[in-house]
Amino acid sequence: MKTLGIVTTYHGTEHAYLRGQQVRIIAVFKNAARPDYDPDAEDGFLNDDDAIARCGGVTADDRVEVQPWIEKEGRFSFASSDPKAIDLAAFAHLVR
Repeated sequence: MKTLGIVTTYHGTEHAYLRGQQVRIIAVFKNAARPDYDPDAEDGFLNDDDAIARCGGVTADDRVEVQPWIEKEGRFSFASSDPKAIDLAAFAHLVR
């Protein structure tokens, strides 16, 4: 399944400046939403769709690195944020 490059909407509250904004997925932080997250895990940062698939796809335990769309400039931002996957419309079905 294609994950990287998907454009979706942020609906969470953690990143207030992104609320309702269109964002593009550029990477997945595997299990980063878990309290026992290990940032040094070998499969912690995934920026390849095949690697994401091998690790079970995006889950409710993941964070997703996104770039917001800048309407007035007609491009995605160079800056990124890491919301919980479940705060994105594309992964709303993962909410427990």
